[in-house]
Amino acid sequence: MKLRHMIATAGLPLVFLGAAAADESRVQLANGAGKDLVAANCVMCHSLDYIRMNSPFLDEKGWTATMNKMVKVMGAPIKEEDQKTIIAYLVAQYGKK
Repeated sequence: MKLRHMIATAGLPLVFLGAAAADESRVQLANGAGKDLVAANCVMCHSLDYIRMNSPFLDEKGWTATMNKMVKVMGAPIKEEDQKTIIAYLVAQYGKK
């Protein structure tokens, strides 16, 4: 019985992954310098919705702290020279107003 249940549910992660990818195509980043770096780097680990969810709360200090957490704690492989451009983009387009 357990084996049958495991086999039946083995494909569920693929279903959810497909749904997440479909939703991701609807999220559009604001135009600006650094947009391509955000698209290339940030979505390796999380959806673009993470940016929109946090934007009401994060100013430059907050986005910098978030970048540091992503790189140092979560292990995001973002080049140091790209980090500043990404932070500047996030502050300009999604920073706390």
